[in-house]
Amino acid sequence: MGKEEENVNGNGTEQENIGALLEAARYNDLEDVKILASSGVSLNSMDSEGRTALHMAAANGHLGIVEYLIKSGVDLNVCNAEKNTPLHWACLNGHIEVVKNLILAGAKLSSLNSHDRTPMDEAVTLAKLDVIDAINATVAQLELSGVAVS
Repeated sequence: MGKEEENVNGNGTEQENIGALLEAARYNDLEDVKILASSGVSLNSMDSEGRTALHMAAANGHLGIVEYLIKSGVDLNVCNAEKNTPLHWACLNGHIEVVKNLILAGAKLSSLNSHDRTPMDEAVTLAKLDVIDAINATVAQLELSGVAVS
């Protein structure tokens, strides 16, 4: 069994398994994410920069992995070393469907990163009008259904 195969099966060191999980989320490999989770690797695991699988999937627009992680109950508002949440990264990179799904699942819009910016602030700074529209529409949808958004 090669080293790469070992990691996917969860038999490597903890840091190797966390690295494999984050890499699988970054490169949209849902099967590897599931294999690692079933072998006992926590889906909330962080690397040395505080990044989680949800950060990686959100930053890269991998909706299927984001949905799987949400259903698995991961922390939606976890902060990396720069205090960015997965929602910050989805907004920064313009991944509208990921933004909507994170908000609908309960991701906080009020979280401040190390630059004192909310996810919406990041979208505004980068003039990502489609992201701003998606945030506003999703928040309106939640509020109309009686859900308070923070």
